[in-house]
Amino acid sequence: MAFPIPSPRSKNLTNEPIDIDAVMNHPRRVQALRGVVEKVHDGIAPLIDASRPYVRGLENLPADGRFLLVGNHTQFVTSEVLLIPHYVRRAIGTRVRPLADRRFGQQPGFARDLMTAYGAVIGSPETARELMRHNETILVFPGGGREIPKFKGEEYQLNWHGRSGFARIAAENDYPIVPVGLVGGDDIYKSLVTRDSAVGRLMQEISTRLTGETDMAMPLMRGVGPTLIPRPQRMYLQFGEPIVTTKPEGTTAEKWVETVRNDTKQALETILADLLAIRADDPFRELNPLARNNAVA
Repeated sequence: MAFPIPSPRSKNLTNEPIDIDAVMNHPRRVQALRGVVEKVHDGIAPLIDASRPYVRGLENLPADGRFLLVGNHTQFVTSEVLLIPHYVRRAIGTRVRPLADRRFGQQPGFARDLMTAYGAVIGSPETARELMRHNETILVFPGGGREIPKFKGEEYQLNWHGRSGFARIAAENDYPIVPVGLVGGDDIYKSLVTRDSAVGRLMQEISTRLTGETDMAMPLMRGVGPTLIPRPQRMYLQFGEPIVTTKPEGTTAEKWVETVRNDTKQALETILADLLAIRADDPFRELNPLARNNAVA
């Protein structure tokens, strides 16, 4: 699942107008499904706790829930999409609203209803503004789907391609940005080849022919041994200090958007570097039960 905010010139992949009212007012079937999703989410909390994710920075979350979370995608995208909303809800009691790619609108009925019940909305400037007007807690991954498939050596690298839509919308609405980094998801599967290898170039060529996008090429990966069984990995999650987006006097709008974007990217890269350093010294990084009592706290 990818959650980028497209630029104003992005093609609307659904070829349908966005129903702004539906952002906040869901039909009854979705409201009922939301209740089920929340119960399931609460039910798996003990399983999440059992794996002892390393979490810090919860005190940085504004208590009023009025902020934009900006995170990194990993190859095991479920990790960040599950853990970030989970810990925000536990810390301040608010539901996180992920901004989804416009292809979200092409999902079949139940799949789309399920994503909507989870809080996801199409990531357009219009829907982002509507959520901010209601002081919602919002989550975006500027790298989008292109940040998920990583070749060998690309783990935990941000792949934003100059995207700054999130910074522009946040600045327009004086919405604080909270960078949030996750480490662990890129190690559940190991990429076997580099992007510039013969196999890597072949995979990119296949991706270009199928999707028209080189960046969506899937690398060869393995899990446990030579299989695709996921490798057990502890997750490391950190919420950074809020970044103020209110434009100073005398600064142009475009210059300020660039500043907010760069500050957010730098803060997130610092978080990822810190988490990688913490994980390097953690004997419980691969969830070995024998090392549980010595896990980095």
